[in-house]
Amino acid sequence: MIEALIFVSDEPLTAKTIAAVLKEDKEVINETLTALAQEFNARNGGLQLREVAGGWQFATRPEYHEHVRAFLKTRPSAKLTIASLETLAVIAYRQPVTVPEILEIRGVQSPSSIKTLLDKKLIVAKGRKDTVGRPMMYGTSKEFLLQFGLKDLSELPSVEDFHDLSGGS
Repeated sequence: MIEALIFVSDEPLTAKTIAAVLKEDKEVINETLTALAQEFNARNGGLQLREVAGGWQFATRPEYHEHVRAFLKTRPSAKLTIASLETLAVIAYRQPVTVPEILEIRGVQSPSSIKTLLDKKLIVAKGRKDTVGRPMMYGTSKEFLLQFGLKDLSELPSVEDFHDLSGGS
């Protein structure tokens, strides 16, 4: 039954929601989900059951993405400019962050990048900062976690990983 619920859901399904629908204890559902994911993923088929953005979802295995894309004859829908990616990285690592703080880090204005990221629902407003002018603060959204396949923000690569990739410069 859990597989069927996850399959028909358009977004990741939480253990809490599954427990409520099945009128079961959440801990029993969590244990079942873990066992189900191990069993399902052990067969190394074209699909995987994974925990993403706070819930559970079926997804194609990464090694098959190019074949799936060719079949669907589509291009990646979340194309972002370098400026938007830089802005998104600043927001992801420094959230909640204001536009002036992003400007200070990037050294350039980012209004069109902010608009693009808001339009693609990768970031959301997180309130206003209690300072002069009360600028809006931004943070990443659930859609950000979904698009990048992250369970939560702790799965973001560390800044040290980037330093190592750049050869320590």
